[in-house]
Amino acid sequence: MPARFENEEQAITYIFRSMRKLRGKLGGPDELTRDVAPTVRLLTRRGLLANNREYAVVTGSKGKGSTTAMTANILRHLGHTTGMISSPHLVTWRERVRVNGRAISEADLCRILNDLAPDIDEIEATLSEHQYFSPQGIFLAIALAWFDEMSVNAAVLEVGRGGRFDDIATVPNKLSLFTPIMLEHPHQLGPTVERIAWHKAGIIKPYSYAYSVTQATEVLNVLQTEADALDAEFFWLAAQDTGVYLGDTATGLRMSLTRYGEIDLPLHGRYQVQNATLAVQGAGNMHARLPGIAHGSAEYVERVREGLSTVIWPGRMQKLQDSPLVFVDGAVHGESASALVHSLQDTLTDPVIAIVGIPEDKDFVGVYKELGIAAETLILTETPRNVSLTWPERGMALETARRFNDDSRFAPDLPAALDLAKSLAGKEGTILIVGTQSIVADTIQLYGLNYEQI
Repeated sequence: MPARFENEEQAITYIFRSMRKLRGKLGGPDELTRDVAPTVRLLTRRGLLANNREYAVVTGSKGKGSTTAMTANILRHLGHTTGMISSPHLVTWRERVRVNGRAISEADLCRILNDLAPDIDEIEATLSEHQYFSPQGIFLAIALAWFDEMSVNAAVLEVGRGGRFDDIATVPNKLSLFTPIMLEHPHQLGPTVERIAWHKAGIIKPYSYAYSVTQATEVLNVLQTEADALDAEFFWLAAQDTGVYLGDTATGLRMSLTRYGEIDLPLHGRYQVQNATLAVQGAGNMHARLPGIAHGSAEYVERVREGLSTVIWPGRMQKLQDSPLVFVDGAVHGESASALVHSLQDTLTDPVIAIVGIPEDKDFVGVYKELGIAAETLILTETPRNVSLTWPERGMALETARRFNDDSRFAPDLPAALDLAKSLAGKEGTILIVGTQSIVADTIQLYGLNYEQI
């Protein structure tokens, strides 16, 4: 029988087929619109939950991608064959599934999907007109099948949005990691930070372990309540347990972390210090249940240091060039934009020009405000990369931006925006490219970068 899928485009079209049928009809809270049952049926039917590997599931409102990457890289340096699922991707969907930092190949993606498709079709045929087979669930099945083939013994998986109704959380994880939780996706997760924390807390499993960075009291209370109900052990990292930011370096920052000493972390953003601390705790928890290097040994400490100092996580406060300085970051709400400005405050050189591409359903007002205050000029832009994105009406967007910065302009796409920004920044200034992952992906491609291996 000929293969149904011969390239990534065909595979992705099929993966989104079921959801596409309900386009425009899926609005509402996750508890009413998301159903992991089809994913569980597929994983169970194919025995994809039977492997006795260690899983960590990572959720939060910001920093979960970099925490996932750091945790996976530490485990890799501790000698484990490490799988990773992250979202969203930058250039290719295959970046969402990695083993030891390498993205799944197009050939493997198509081969595994060809094998799974008959079961997916059969399950999908039983769904009602109001149900769909989650693309994330199909990606999870592909990843777990590939992990089995690659003898992965530890996997770190990032949820897509919430947690409790997320397909990623169907794995039997003994470890849950929580990055900062804040107001986000109110239509899907709820209007209060407590309700959002309830969604995130759904990744905790009975008799497992959960670690969190410092959170607002109301968030910690929700996480602790969930853990107590499941007889899980919950730990949160107090200030004295968290690494200390020591200063910026040419490639990132220097931090100090208890017995691990001073480490050069190749990531910009002071918030990465708490993410790195969480990653070290998480990797240590997983490693304790796996064979290998003695946990308290000098070699263990050195391997953890290597894992942090060699991590690659592109598109997050990433420096792309000097003269002018150019940074790209995926901030899509005011707090993240504020963290970006704060982290780079000693690095920014005048004039600062900000290119901003924020979809309508994100906090474009908050981002305009934070960057409008920090920059001499705001350049609003868009991208056709993701056809599902809806952009703020141009006139309204400019009017909003000019509330915070009189010199707000519009460019039709990223190349035009970058040309304009360079003309304004000169050789001495700084250009910040900030926006949704599609804007980040445009930037990565424009600079000719490739991250098949991280």
